[in-house]
Amino acid sequence: MLSVENLTKQYATRGEPLDVLRGVSFTLESGQNTAILGPSGSGKSTLLSIIGGLEEPTSGTVALDGQNPNKLDELALAAFRNVHVGFVFQEHYLLPQCSVLENVLIPTVAAGKTKREAVERAKSLLERVGLSERIEHRPAELSGGERQRAAIARALVNKPTLLLADEPTGNLDRTNADRIGRLLLDLQKQEGMMLLLVTHSERLAALMSRRLELDEGVLKEMLNDDC
Repeated sequence: MLSVENLTKQYATRGEPLDVLRGVSFTLESGQNTAILGPSGSGKSTLLSIIGGLEEPTSGTVALDGQNPNKLDELALAAFRNVHVGFVFQEHYLLPQCSVLENVLIPTVAAGKTKREAVERAKSLLERVGLSERIEHRPAELSGGERQRAAIARALVNKPTLLLADEPTGNLDRTNADRIGRLLLDLQKQEGMMLLLVTHSERLAALMSRRLELDEGVLKEMLNDDC
């Protein structure tokens, strides 16, 4: 279970502090998926970074399966993120010098998985995302949609409890955006993990079971006809 309670984030400025998040609270349970909508600059990425342990909140708490990642020391936090949290960003961030398979395997090195176990998992994921014939290709030899599918496989290779997706279709055309959105949802259901994505795309958000909106730092529930 993911529990976010009264989360705030302020940034110092020359004048009054800039309030990006104002008392954000919500929960997400195993097997659930949620989209958070909001325009650019609304604090969506900041919220995801705090939940994933990439940034500290000003106040409030985050608990993933009862553990607050922001209370861990640097080494423990890195290990926690690698095993329990998968990240998919707008940019794929694949290493250009590595093959698709090698890119997917990168998180397994720190997780201490055996080479055979890791390779089998990576190849299985690449087959499920439709890249089984492309595992030896370099990122430059893939289309934009293929690169994002490889990034999704990499995010899932360690079987995370929580998958965080930050504008995962933002750089894709409509056809590929639809494919990636449905792929994320299908994999989330197959893996039984939690999926939390932030987006400005109402089309992508409509695929999720629950929709929230971040407006001027305040998170609110959206009704079905709001999208």
